Amino acid sequence: MTGISGPISADRIDVHSQNFGDDALLRAGLKLNHLRMIVALEDSGQISAAAESLNISQPAASRMLAEMESIVKTSLYERVARGVVLTTFGEALARRARKIMLELREASREIGELKSGKGGSVFIGAVTAPAMSLVVPAIDKVRKAFPGMEVNIEVETSNVLARHLLAARYDFIIGRIPDDLNPRLFEVQEIGIERACLIVRYGHPLAEKRVCSLADIRGYEWVFQPPGSLLRRTLEDIFLAAGVPLPESIVNTSSLLLTCAIISQTNAIAPVALEVAQFLAGQGSRASDVHVLPTDFEINIKPYSLITARERALPPSARLLHDLILEQCQT
Repeated sequence: MTGISGPISADRIDVHSQNFGDDALLRAGLKLNHLRMIVALEDSGQISAAAESLNISQPAASRMLAEMESIVKTSLYERVARGVVLTTFGEALARRARKIMLELREASREIGELKSGKGGSVFIGAVTAPAMSLVVPAIDKVRKAFPGMEVNIEVETSNVLARHLLAARYDFIIGRIPDDLNPRLFEVQEIGIERACLIVRYGHPLAEKRVCSLADIRGYEWVFQPPGSLLRRTLEDIFLAAGVPLPESIVNTSSLLLTCAIISQTNAIAPVALEVAQFLAGQGSRASDVHVLPTDFEINIKPYSLITARERALPPSARLLHDLILEQCQT
């Protein structure tokens, strides 16, 4: 069943034969709220959820969709068992609508910065290792040159980062593109390989061993990142490839602080980025009372990249920080 009720005449679906001028859709009545609706519908896959995200009723959302289909003279969505999916026409409109919404957001941000006299603001997302080894030094350099610049950085898994980048919550990210996202949505520059290691508390039964094998470590408690995260999958693959059963006693958390707290008070083992382990081992607090466990295997994670959204221009402040990070990688 299509989004348009009743039969669809040929003149409604033959959009290629229509004479659309530069502003034809605007003259036909397409509004900003229509663009918000098609984006929300693509994101949620349900009319009710799209309506809720726009703070309108479901009947109002249905009327808005009917208006849009009348304006473009074709069906934009189809009903399926668990909601709706966009048609080819709907996907095309949603793609353009998303770009328009992002540009409006950037315009608002730029105007706000000009009014306030600030040096601009940057929103970055990164996985842990490059956040420490690349982003922090680059931030130090750029803030010395432009003290008015505001830098916002979040450390998350690549699954979260990539989706937030598409939603324009970040200017750019350092991470990987998840397997379930279309790589054509991104511009990617590979910049490094993340190495990981295992940490335990000082005084751990294994801390004095010259080298530990998988068989030595599997019987202990473990603190892992959530299931499906790249570091966890990498370590699980190492166990499986060696024919060693996976650890059974596991605490799942994405919090580095909680990981350190558990490690410092128990005999648990945790995989973390090598840069994180080196940083913690060099601090003096109880929360960082960690020891890097020597192992007879390496934990090398899939290379990470500097990633931007395709066809979305970086603001000047974000471009400056982006290029500084890239320069650091090439030296």
